[in-house]
Amino acid sequence: MAPQRYDAIILGGGPAGATAALLLAKRGWSVAVVEQQLFPRRKVCGEYLSATNWPLLRAVGLEEAVRSEAGPNIKRVGLIAGKRLISAAIPQPQLGGAVWGRALTRARLDTLILEMAHAQGAEVLQPWHALTLTSDSERHVCQIVSEETGSTCELESAVVIAAHGSWDPGTLPTQSPRRPACASDLLGFKAHFVGAALPVDLMPLLSFSGGYGGMVHVDEDRVSLSCCVRRDLLERLHRYEGRPAGDALLEYLFHSTPALEHILAGATRDGQWLAAGPIRPGVRTCYGQGVFRVGNAAGEAHPAVAEGITMAMQSAWLLAASLTSGGTKRLGRAELDGVGRVYSAQWRRSFAPRIHAAAAVAHGVMRTPVVRMALPWVERFPSLLTWGARRSGKADLLIA
Repeated sequence: MAPQRYDAIILGGGPAGATAALLLAKRGWSVAVVEQQLFPRRKVCGEYLSATNWPLLRAVGLEEAVRSEAGPNIKRVGLIAGKRLISAAIPQPQLGGAVWGRALTRARLDTLILEMAHAQGAEVLQPWHALTLTSDSERHVCQIVSEETGSTCELESAVVIAAHGSWDPGTLPTQSPRRPACASDLLGFKAHFVGAALPVDLMPLLSFSGGYGGMVHVDEDRVSLSCCVRRDLLERLHRYEGRPAGDALLEYLFHSTPALEHILAGATRDGQWLAAGPIRPGVRTCYGQGVFRVGNAAGEAHPAVAEGITMAMQSAWLLAASLTSGGTKRLGRAELDGVGRVYSAQWRRSFAPRIHAAAAVAHGVMRTPVVRMALPWVERFPSLLTWGARRSGKADLLIA
């Protein structure tokens, strides 16, 4: 059977892939999205949407839906360390008037974006996953398989967009090979809580030895608690406690950060703990041989700065703008190489500083001596938190 032809094949239907599909479909491109999981599905993620995303959400027709479902306005950033909770104003983008970020669960956000992409004409193949990706000088052929029936088919396109994240290893040219486990690997955990005593407008960073975390109010009156924990710490906790890893981690957090125990004292967990990873922060290749990368596949910031969803959606916007700037869908390899150079340069200018800032924050808050030295200064000058949030990109606009 001959391959099915498209203007673009997108591997992954999360915020990056679905946003790219939506934007290209709106410009008349034929798009196939290959997503291996059925939606809605829960995902390890901080779930915060920066205020800088409102112009993009408005442009793709999702602003009203997100505003109607997301959690409350987040007006303050904070730091939880030991018994202390320090907060400061969150920086705002220059959009005119008060504009605040909010949080929406990935189960709902991902579904909203992918459904809108489908409504604009993108073909969504779900649950399917890519088996192979082969290329020549003019085209790519991707063999995919159905998770439900095991049937296979082939897709063909001059453009492939890798939006499959970075956590799962694989055999595709855009995926990383499986690496040996390392004691310093950071594993992600997330759970939702009902009845937490977290101020509704506050998004604090949680500091503890061997990891870091964050909290924010999401939809349905819940608080999302997400953490990154070193593998060696988690293994020690799990062996010592003899309980599920999430429960052992929470007990450790209560012991090391009493301020968190106070916030969750009257709360109940809504659903099970989720775990994933290890995370792979860093800057990667944005383009090569007709294959573009968006979201975590292009580069990943430590979740300490809560910019993952923002970078995913905005990188998709940068790429779609570059691909459609010439007004034609028939791009040869020379034209794609030119788009790749432009997109790569724009991506690095927009996101590399955030990744470097996130790494500095993450490595600092995981080290108790560093936090102990910094706390008196942060308590005296809480505006340092505002400055740090600004450095991480909280007020940087790509689309106005």
